Amino acid sequence: MNTKKLMNNLQQMKEQEPEVPKKDEETLSMKSYGSHTHYPKQKRIPNEDGSEYDEDEKRDMSKEDLEWIEDEEGEETGEGEQAVQAPKGEEEEYPADCMPPRFYERFPVFNVDDTPFGVAWANIRLKTFRLIENKYFESAVIIMILLSSLALALEDVHLPQNPVLTDILFYMDRIFTVIFFFEMLIKWLALGFVAYFTNAWCWLDFVIVMVSLINFVAALCGAGSVQAFKTMRTLRALRPLRAMSRMQGMRIVVNALVQAIPSIFNVLLVCLIFWLIFAIMGVQLFNGKFHKCIDPEDGSRPDFRIIRNKVECLANNFTWENSVMNFDHVGKAYLCLFQVATFKGWIGIMNDAIDSREIDDQPHRETSFAMYVYFVIFIIFGSFFTLNLFIGVIIDNFNEQKKKSGGSMEMFMTEDQKKYYAAMKKMGNKKPIKAIPKPRWKAQAILFDVVTNQKFDMIIMLFIGLNMLTMTMDHYQMSQAWDNFLSVVNSIFVAIFTCECFMKMFALRHHYFTEPWNLFDLVVVFLSIAGMLLSDLIEKYFVSPTLLRVVRVAKVGRVLRLVKGAKGIRTLLFALAMSLPALFNICLLLFLVMFIFSIFGMSFFMNVKLRAGLTDVYNFQTFGQSIILLFQMSTSAGWAEVLDGIINEEECDDPEPEFGKAGDCGNTTVGIAFLLAYLVISFLIIINMYIAVILENYSQATEEVQEGLTDDDYDMYYEIWAQFDPDGTQYIRYDQLSDFLDVLEPPMQIHKPNKYKIISMDIPICKGDMMYCVDILDALTKDFFARKGNAIEEAVEINEVQVALDRPGYEPNAWRKHKNQQAGGSQPSEGQEGGSKKEDDTDENLISSVIVDEEGSHKVLIQNPRSKSPSLASHVVDV
Repeated sequence: MNTKKLMNNLQQMKEQEPEVPKKDEETLSMKSYGSHTHYPKQKRIPNEDGSEYDEDEKRDMSKEDLEWIEDEEGEETGEGEQAVQAPKGEEEEYPADCMPPRFYERFPVFNVDDTPFGVAWANIRLKTFRLIENKYFESAVIIMILLSSLALALEDVHLPQNPVLTDILFYMDRIFTVIFFFEMLIKWLALGFVAYFTNAWCWLDFVIVMVSLINFVAALCGAGSVQAFKTMRTLRALRPLRAMSRMQGMRIVVNALVQAIPSIFNVLLVCLIFWLIFAIMGVQLFNGKFHKCIDPEDGSRPDFRIIRNKVECLANNFTWENSVMNFDHVGKAYLCLFQVATFKGWIGIMNDAIDSREIDDQPHRETSFAMYVYFVIFIIFGSFFTLNLFIGVIIDNFNEQKKKSGGSMEMFMTEDQKKYYAAMKKMGNKKPIKAIPKPRWKAQAILFDVVTNQKFDMIIMLFIGLNMLTMTMDHYQMSQAWDNFLSVVNSIFVAIFTCECFMKMFALRHHYFTEPWNLFDLVVVFLSIAGMLLSDLIEKYFVSPTLLRVVRVAKVGRVLRLVKGAKGIRTLLFALAMSLPALFNICLLLFLVMFIFSIFGMSFFMNVKLRAGLTDVYNFQTFGQSIILLFQMSTSAGWAEVLDGIINEEECDDPEPEFGKAGDCGNTTVGIAFLLAYLVISFLIIINMYIAVILENYSQATEEVQEGLTDDDYDMYYEIWAQFDPDGTQYIRYDQLSDFLDVLEPPMQIHKPNKYKIISMDIPICKGDMMYCVDILDALTKDFFARKGNAIEEAVEINEVQVALDRPGYEPNAWRKHKNQQAGGSQPSEGQEGGSKKEDDTDENLISSVIVDEEGSHKVLIQNPRSKSPSLASHVVDV
């Protein structure tokens, strides 16, 4: 069925109707997964001559052409509010065909384009298409997924003792299965089978829903007790994966991981092949030699001089036992090597190896001393080298993704222009703030100068540091004298911080309460005073004031940028700030993995006997305990002991389904597969993503600090700007510019004398001899790159990166005349000005002025009035 043709017919029918389309019609959201956004169509736009061009050609057009296009598009959509407008740069699309074209060619009976049924069918598909694109529909689906995941987490070891909750979860599972099935049908109807089954996220939904549906049908048919369906029921733990496809941050991380799968698979293959050599060597060296004679009464190992072999061991009523971790075959050898490579439980394996003698001989301490070499070589090459390849692969993949997502504009930029592009993006996010007005009362004004001085902040930071130092002196079983001394010192610091608050409130007036850090200080001081008076009551019902005083140390980060020698620390903090969004997304993915494996762990090992690494606190009996245990193992801590517990099939009760007994035995195959899969995903991949993100962002932050301008530099610019523009007008006078550039912080600072430097920087002067803050900052940015030997010779191509800012009263004036006067040149007459204006209307002529400096040397200022780039607007040439 040709959906486009049906949509056109539907549109013609709507145009013939007298009713006006609804104003509140939903515009398409481009965020829904599995939607038309994964199959974008290029929008064709008419040219003046009747030809067409697409969106890619639109990027290369001039500003005037783009303005003409926007005007034409505005006329086509109409100026009335009745028309439904899609987001700018996007075109409202219709559902794709349900089946591929070959299907309609082979079965023409389904081609009902021009029939009333076809029109009605197209109308239904359009409405369902808009339904799945609706944000409320997507939110409802996410809520259903979270509720179903919560229901899975409640199925713990205590569920059989709560029949009411059992019945509730039973019916909730059925309800969620039906809801997800109907959601899948709606998406089939809206997207069509072609679009649905060519999207990986939709395939993930399909598999999970079908697993739940098969379990649902099996339960209705009375086959729920069949082992195959019991095993498939466990796959319900994959339901939370559906939430991953709806969360943008997690999708970004998962997409990056999917792109890295080939490289990760290559690393795993290298590990398996490399470890295979050591596994075969281990089998040849230690096969059957880890057996030992054990005294069953105390579990000790008799000396080899008393019990020399297996025969003597059994003759003395001892037991001949094998180590759980051994090299009896290649599979177990791989498991032993994995423990050695992760440095968990490997000391016992190495001790068994160096104590081994011959098969059926009692081990002797360090009799095979040369076996140390085997483990040392494997740790160096099998752990330090191969496992760390994961970090390198993930970092390399991030770099590749960054290059691919650079965009078409950055693709054609030089390295210097890319740096300027990044600087412009930072500059566009900044805006001068209105400075706090200085009070007129003299006493208040003096105090205002004190509390707004940087040295005052540094002194307060010093007191905070001393307060932290005294708080570290608090310890258990202090003497009464020492306790009294710390109480007195704490009271002194509370008095100092209280005075700071009152001084700032007196000097800043109501502006004091507009700063979040001031409010935080006020709360801490209030609780500190209350804690001194009512310490027991405050600590019982509120947070201890001591803890809040510790948090004050976070203010040090705000003052570090005032210290010129703290550039390295600021770089680290800048890298951490850049990493936070990505780290948060990785944290969400790690929690999702832990959630899914917690459900699997409860399904497989809920009733396993508590021994080895499984204790009353760390086990798989409840969801909370499973999460804690998995988080512990995500750092590779204690996983070897947990493995011993979940694979132990000795001294346990076998399951008896006919009597309703689950049994408490472990499962070797399931336990090894479960734990190795979790460790590879969490410890080797996701945890290493943290390292990769931090290293990459630290490298980028270091590069920006060394070769570019950082956000910190722009913050300092606007802080100093506030001193010259206290009202926040975004303008300063031209005669203030020299002083302003002189007091700026490096690397933007331009020391006096800077008169001719200002002229050469080509900064536009607005009406009333005013200078706009962004124009000055743009000129300083270009000057910075020029001083580093990376002059931005042509900035017209990247003007589009400059964010459209609020420019109140921005009217660039003819600034040549004013510069000429300031430089000591002669003022042109009205006729000359008229001639200049006349020349401005032509494209061939340039404007020149002769400037005479104080030393008598001549300079010619050559200006190009038609240039769109301030850096090309003029050149100063020595004469």
